[in-house]
Amino acid sequence: MSKKPLLICVVGATAIGKTSLSIALASAFDTEIISADSRQFYSLMKIGTAVPSTQEQAAAVHHFIQHRSIFDPYSVGDFEKEALLQLEALFKKKSIAILVGGSGLYVDAVINGLDHFPDVPKEIREALNFQLNKEGIQVLQQELMDADPMYYKTMDTENPRRIIRALEIYRATGKPYSSFLKAKPANRNFETLYIGLTAERQVIYQRINKRVDIMLENGLLQEVQQLIAHKDLNALQTVGYRELFQYFEGKITLEKAVEEIKKNTRRFAKRQGTWFRKNQQIHWFDYTSKSDDIVDFIKEKNAL
Repeated sequence: MSKKPLLICVVGATAIGKTSLSIALASAFDTEIISADSRQFYSLMKIGTAVPSTQEQAAAVHHFIQHRSIFDPYSVGDFEKEALLQLEALFKKKSIAILVGGSGLYVDAVINGLDHFPDVPKEIREALNFQLNKEGIQVLQQELMDADPMYYKTMDTENPRRIIRALEIYRATGKPYSSFLKAKPANRNFETLYIGLTAERQVIYQRINKRVDIMLENGLLQEVQQLIAHKDLNALQTVGYRELFQYFEGKITLEKAVEEIKKNTRRFAKRQGTWFRKNQQIHWFDYTSKSDDIVDFIKEKNAL
């Protein structure tokens, strides 16, 4: 029986160095990169999502980078199907591929398959949207925290659409959203090796703060200003955009907006840590580790 191809999955918190490592691995193994960053999919959102630079994309072939319009609905299910097709094509010419991203749900969709949820009456969704507009997001956050604390710890609690999705399942079934999450992974025609990058919390926070400052220097304000007319689109319910929309609407100062971006990104990194720590298959490396050492580990682990 022939050996299955290998998918090397690079995970970790935002700003930890996943892009650099994935490029080094792609170079070492002469292969290509599948991005599983759910916000880097969208065109017009380059600076605020830390899309790999032109030089980085030239160093290794990347897939699923700015390949969708912000106006087109694009779900995790859509990504799963397209990523599996891309991997199928890639494995016809390569024995190894790289999957990289901090969006745990999208990573899991490719490796383990998606969960199946019951249909929800549209009246429930409409009621939740009405409540959001009338009472604000805090009321819905509290309901979800009470109903499903396990899922609440891992999700983007500032994203109203994610909250509504979880609550509509709960209200329709009386069961927490997390109870529908897949227990048994799907069968895949490839093996997976997880490589995680980690650092002390304060180091991650410092790197996040620095990255936000660099984004602003690179023109994040101008990027967001050009998108104001579309601020209600799902793609733009993203840290770095939401806060600056509030600034441009005169609701908060620029200083406050930048402070909120950093704070909300740090919260996101904490949720990423919670998500990935549940995965006992991840081999963790300090973010300062040399890529050559990680390459050697992969070769030894998989007898390459």
